[in-house]
Amino acid sequence: MLSKDSFLKKLLKKELTVLGNVFYQLAGASYMEIHRAGGGINFTVECTRQASEEELFDSFQQRLQCMMRAGTTLVECKSGYGLNLQTELKMLRVIARARRELDVSISATYCGAHSVPKGKTATEAADDIVNNHLPKLKELGRSGEIHVDNIDVFCEKGVFDLSSTRRILQGGKDIGLQINFHGDELHPMKAAELGAELGAQAISHLEEVSDEGIAAMATAKCAAVLLPTTAYMLRLKQPRARKMLDEGVIVALGSDFNPNAYCFSMPMVMHLACVNMKMSMPEALAAATINAAYALGKSHTHGSLEVGKQGDCVIINSSRWEHLIYQFGGHHELIEYVIAKGKVIYKK
Repeated sequence: MLSKDSFLKKLLKKELTVLGNVFYQLAGASYMEIHRAGGGINFTVECTRQASEEELFDSFQQRLQCMMRAGTTLVECKSGYGLNLQTELKMLRVIARARRELDVSISATYCGAHSVPKGKTATEAADDIVNNHLPKLKELGRSGEIHVDNIDVFCEKGVFDLSSTRRILQGGKDIGLQINFHGDELHPMKAAELGAELGAQAISHLEEVSDEGIAAMATAKCAAVLLPTTAYMLRLKQPRARKMLDEGVIVALGSDFNPNAYCFSMPMVMHLACVNMKMSMPEALAAATINAAYALGKSHTHGSLEVGKQGDCVIINSSRWEHLIYQFGGHHELIEYVIAKGKVIYKK
């Protein structure tokens, strides 16, 4: 067991290296440039493989508490920083523990296809996921050791192509998982068209989605999870929220919290959606609540105050609800109470 000083030094080294990746990013390096140089997800995977379940749970709990204090009561939590069966299962066990012990509601996502592991091709990685990972998830789900709601794949040039993505997502669907995946982020991949065809519940990113993909998502009632902080921090073009809304797509908002988009605050996400994606404040509020719940298949229990739903709400000290969005970075002063399942889980 590490001493307290050794653990702190280890943690500090990790944080400094993550900051180094962020500094490169802020200096203008692209996501894929950092990835090819051995930074980004590669470093996070190394640290996650080395960390104990207790270390992962401690940091996970702290981050969830930050989100809760910013008004969030339902969070999608992904694996995806293991890229081997052992570590992916370790992350999913940590998520399962958090579901049992913490007040915030959690939707768990298996994202073993977040990147291609070193030493493997995308085809080999897809084979491993379909033949080994997914059967194990099914087995452990039946035993109650883990609980997984969604399956995710990073469908992207240089990561998983459309064919591999289809195979993995279909495999997840076959064992009862909802499809909720990364698509059309850095390059146009026709991921939106694929998601609509497969009956995906949601697709995230979509900065490079085609007009045909938008139309297909609208017809399929597949939610578009737009991530304003990602486009902002990675200097990507903004997702076409107005086009999607006008075409009838169910638009949701997310923070995409990870080392590339280190944001705990949905009020700040809503603000950026209004400023950079030209959404109205009522549209942003709906996208961050009822539509976000829909994207996780939970709009029947979450996302609005209705008889029969879970009693989640935020009470703010303001004359108008719009100030939660309007006052950029001011939510800590506005939020007085956060309530989940009818219980006060945060009081200022």
